[in-house]
Amino acid sequence: MTTTPAPGRATAVAARASELSKIYGQGETRVVALDQVSVDFRQAEFTAIMGPSGSGKSTLMHCVAGLDTFSSGSVRIGDTELGSLKDKQLTRLRRDKIGFIFQAFNLLPTLTALENITLPMDIAGRKPDKAWLEQVIGMVGLSGRLSHRPAQLSGGQQQRVAVARALASRPEIVFGDEPTGNLDSRSGAEILGFLRNSVRELGQTVVMVTHDPVAAAYADRVVFLADGRIVDEVLSPTADSVLDLMKRFDAKGRTS
Repeated sequence: MTTTPAPGRATAVAARASELSKIYGQGETRVVALDQVSVDFRQAEFTAIMGPSGSGKSTLMHCVAGLDTFSSGSVRIGDTELGSLKDKQLTRLRRDKIGFIFQAFNLLPTLTALENITLPMDIAGRKPDKAWLEQVIGMVGLSGRLSHRPAQLSGGQQQRVAVARALASRPEIVFGDEPTGNLDSRSGAEILGFLRNSVRELGQTVVMVTHDPVAAAYADRVVFLADGRIVDEVLSPTADSVLDLMKRFDAKGRTS
């Protein structure tokens, strides 16, 4: 199944996977994690990727984000084909064009919140756009916590730092791997609200892997995987519509 834009929706593409396959092992141990997946992630859109455990959702995100190799097919970030890049070029692309938000926060304990936010740009030798940085920090509500180290912040505040870090360099696309998985429901709702606002107010592109129908409802669309293939897509999702879709696939026995 190839996902296509609905009438009236933006068609500019931030990232694209075409006939993407990922295979582990050989012979009896051969596992097809992705089976010729084609999908576009459009600019200024929030996409959630869902599916049962083992469906390939995290593998898809890791391959499109340049964190993992793929067996066949192609991946583009903007106009850049990932398969044509050498290791140093791929590292530079991830640093300059992609933002990451992980479930484990991945903050450096010896740095302040502000230093953690600007770390990727510091490593790249680039100065942040001051106005943009202030806008991002204000949006996630960290203005009064910038001098605090991670140990002085709550889990929700640490994840706000991680969100701000992902947005601070104004990347072409932000990927989130279960970004609210370690948070309580209130903190998780705040983070999801920040991601949705970054799309609507800042024009950011966000792709998030999640198993939570409530989290998926913050997105503009949900792409659903099963057995390494895209099997459905929901536009303007609600928690109920996503849950109904999940139940239908569970009823068909499409679990792993």
